[in-house]
Amino acid sequence: MTVARTLVIGTAGHIDHGKSALVRALTGTDPDRLKEEQARGITIELGFAHATIGDVDVAFVDVPGHERFVRTMLAGAGGLDAVMLIVAADEAVMPQTREHFDICRLLGISRGLIVITKTDLVDDETIALAELEARELVAGSVLEDVSAVAVSAQTGAGLDRLRLAIAALATTTPRAVRRGVARLPIDRAFSVRGFGTVVTGTLVSGEVREGDALTLLPGAPGGRHGAGGRHGGGENDVRVRGLHVHGQAAALAVAPRRVAVNLGGVDLAGAGRGMTLASANTLAVTRRVDVHVELLAGARPLRHGARVRMHQGTGDWLARVALSSIRSNASEPWTRVEVGATDVQVPSGGEALVRLRLADRAVLTRGDRVVLRAPSPAVTIGGATVLDPEPHNGGVRRARVADRLQALVASDPTVWLPLWLLDESLGGLTTEDVVRRGGVGPDEAEAVANALVDAGVAVRSGGRLVHAASVAAAQAMIVSMLGDYHRAHPEEIGIARQEVRDRVGAGEVFDTLLSALGAKVTGTDRLALAAHQPQVTGEDARVRQAVDATLKAAGLQPPDVATLSQHAGASGTQVQAALRALQRDGRAQRLDVLWFHADTLQRLKTDVKTMGSGATVDVAAAKARFGVSRKFAIPLLEFLDRERLTRRVGNQRIVI
Repeated sequence: MTVARTLVIGTAGHIDHGKSALVRALTGTDPDRLKEEQARGITIELGFAHATIGDVDVAFVDVPGHERFVRTMLAGAGGLDAVMLIVAADEAVMPQTREHFDICRLLGISRGLIVITKTDLVDDETIALAELEARELVAGSVLEDVSAVAVSAQTGAGLDRLRLAIAALATTTPRAVRRGVARLPIDRAFSVRGFGTVVTGTLVSGEVREGDALTLLPGAPGGRHGAGGRHGGGENDVRVRGLHVHGQAAALAVAPRRVAVNLGGVDLAGAGRGMTLASANTLAVTRRVDVHVELLAGARPLRHGARVRMHQGTGDWLARVALSSIRSNASEPWTRVEVGATDVQVPSGGEALVRLRLADRAVLTRGDRVVLRAPSPAVTIGGATVLDPEPHNGGVRRARVADRLQALVASDPTVWLPLWLLDESLGGLTTEDVVRRGGVGPDEAEAVANALVDAGVAVRSGGRLVHAASVAAAQAMIVSMLGDYHRAHPEEIGIARQEVRDRVGAGEVFDTLLSALGAKVTGTDRLALAAHQPQVTGEDARVRQAVDATLKAAGLQPPDVATLSQHAGASGTQVQAALRALQRDGRAQRLDVLWFHADTLQRLKTDVKTMGSGATVDVAAAKARFGVSRKFAIPLLEFLDRERLTRRVGNQRIVI
């Protein structure tokens, strides 16, 4: 039978509520791999099993229930499509039941079941009470109306009904995944003799094929992006040598699915839990992230400057909290935290816009759900949604930054992407940047970019998207700069192109700026306003006219600068300035150390053309034909070569 659908479902619940026994009864596989787990009957590590239920390929992730292993539980919960909230009939809801449920809710897991286990130990009334407590726990959440199934892993009672309920979950809307972006948080790494490094995890996005080139993140410090900065780490390039899905070799794995990947290009020491296998340049590697925090109702207030442990995927990181804005609940407006305020905190059940500064590099993108825990005592205090994994450095309480963070809460990319474009000014963003930072696939990134361009919000420049306001401001700066220069130097044609580019800070988008200005700005090497006409007056005009006349009269034997100074009755500096001006006007040209009038060189080119194609000329012939000494003949012949009128062959030139 062809498997049409997939589901990754995890257990959640208090220790000794029968999670592992239930998975074993459903799959025939004991998820407790370690001898210690099997001997003590306590799950310590993540366990995995699979079964085909109807036409659904179901992967089970079994997590430990003991409070000491919540960190391990979180590593397994990050990639789940659905959850079985397990409550033992003989104990009902217990502390870890509540924390596991909070974690699943904070991670945005929207599909699931309530499973009442150990029904063989109690009567029907006790089972009903356990279900009632479970219903009270999930009241008001997305799991409020989910099915509740009473089972016994020992007798098999209720297992068939549970299987039907699990299969039904695959018909509901799955968690959104980024198409074209493979992402596999690694929960286990080991070495297989003859094959090398193997990693396992839940493929939460995209697809992986045998032979794919992927990256292992965050990689070694000081890699592609450097040890500091906004990306904070390098990447290890790896290749997929083989795939296994549920114990069977496969050529392709499509999310959501549990996958084992045999990697080439990395040894076991370079891979482990907390790392991520992904398509290149699709996830940010960062130590600074802006998030929208939601604090649990029973959590203690979160103070500015507090240390928290952030959990995402299979990893966790210590972080320091910087509060930007606060509100008590979602119906209230945001209140910006004033600069310098220290005695400030998020109330229990409240929300905050926060910058987390991480002690180490994390692999994140916009839209990621993270769980926050207090480091001591180690309890879950809330969750957060990533708004920007690569924010610019600086204070988060300044009005502009706080307003930006409040706007980033919007889910519509056409709202938050323009904010990032404004941040980047003329540097803009590529589609690759939007994918990596924005948590979208390549097709969606391109569609959003097209929408912004069509709306006049953004401008394309090569492969970059730049905010239209940044473009307009830069164009106004160019026009103003040229106007100021013309007023200060009316005799000059304009400003050197590179100088304008550097002063505007335009980089790669400079040509786009000039193109959009159209006929308003002219010039190639030097830029000027189209309305500008160089005006030379007084002594400068006299010197320029004298130099022009002297060069023109001298023909192919022009004088040097010192002689020109004598003829013009001006200093060497004045003559040099005049020569440069004549060059800009196209009336003079420098050959080696000599200056020739443009009319003279044009007559020379015409004369050479009359010699006919194939004619030859050497230095001696040039001296005779042009009536010049070797001092002038050699630079003139080299000029003809550059103008492609002649081609040098040995000591001769052939007219082309």
